[in-house]
Amino acid sequence: MLVSTRLRECQTEFLQDGVTVVRGALDAEGMQLAVHAYQWSLQHPGPGARRVLGGLPGSFYQDHANPIAWPIYQPLLCATGLTDVVADVIGSRSLWLLYEQIWLKSGDNIARTPWHQDLPYVPMAGEHLATVWLNLDPVPRERSLEFIPGSHRGPLYNPTAFDPTDRTKAMFAHDVWPALPDIESERSRWNIVSWDIDLGDVIIFHPAVLHGGAPTRAGECRRTVSLRFFGDDVCCAARPESGLYEVDKLTTEDGHNNPMAEMARQPPGTTFRHQGFMKLR
Repeated sequence: MLVSTRLRECQTEFLQDGVTVVRGALDAEGMQLAVHAYQWSLQHPGPGARRVLGGLPGSFYQDHANPIAWPIYQPLLCATGLTDVVADVIGSRSLWLLYEQIWLKSGDNIARTPWHQDLPYVPMAGEHLATVWLNLDPVPRERSLEFIPGSHRGPLYNPTAFDPTDRTKAMFAHDVWPALPDIESERSRWNIVSWDIDLGDVIIFHPAVLHGGAPTRAGECRRTVSLRFFGDDVCCAARPESGLYEVDKLTTEDGHNNPMAEMARQPPGTTFRHQGFMKLR
């Protein structure tokens, strides 16, 4: 477990910047559990499995919210102390798992992941929201995840549609939310931070913080487990155009029996709670 001094530093960084790095959060055994969970997800694709930026060189694959993944991820979450680290860093007494996610970049040179915020894609808001970025291999700073510290304080921007043919295409109509700034074309104007990541390190960030993934080179492989959490101070929030119906079917008939879809139908400000999300603490 983290020593109290470093934990307080991480708490302060998360509150101020919306992102912090927890060095050595997992030991060798914990990393083995992470690798096991990742490999299981690769071998058992769920309904959310798909290629990202399809049509561009290289392989960029993700899977998330597999409804049968909980027994596989439970040891990683509950037997390593990771749950307590996350809850303590974000300052929440309770913690729930929103969903698990894996990423795989491999093959040819792969373009960077576009700058974006995660929060516009989910119908929720609050202080106690966190994403854990856990890499299964060391990642040098120049090919690590990048962040704009403090951007979690707003505004929320019109999110990217992750369209491989048009990197500027937004999810919602252009007059709904502010346009996402072109950070990559004006990097010198922004306070961009990233870190070398060693085995056992995790990045914890608020889903409203602006971030993007650096490109990978041919022959490299980047394997990542991404875990999404929420705590006490989280409520339902409205999203434009009745939710992301084209992507997650949050407010359509096809979305029934999906806890995220059910929460998307609740009035804004409703406490975000559903028995479909596993309580960890």
